[in-house]
Amino acid sequence: MPTIKIFPHPEYCPEGAEITAPAGTSICEALLDNHINIEHACEMSCACTTCHVVVRQGFNSLNEAEEGEEDLLDRAWGLEPQSRLSCQAILAQEDVTIEIPKYSINHAKENH
Repeated sequence: MPTIKIFPHPEYCPEGAEITAPAGTSICEALLDNHINIEHACEMSCACTTCHVVVRQGFNSLNEAEEGEEDLLDRAWGLEPQSRLSCQAILAQEDVTIEIPKYSINHAKENH
């Protein structure tokens, strides 16, 4: 089972984290299943950028981004070449390391 290493984030995982998830799981699902409550305003339907992550290691092991995801990423805060929407980034067999950006473009957060 691949491991996801998450860099520390002041709101979602202040200490950082290391979790495992089965191949075929999206990064967003894996985070949520492990009580790292990353924003996902569109309920993982690839309609917003609130679940944006930067993949620091293992980027090439993930499925390829489709056009809809790439179009949305253009609007993400802090876009980098290794940016993905975590709801669309599907784990393979390789470990990945991610960073959750400090900000998102979502101005009205749920449950806060």
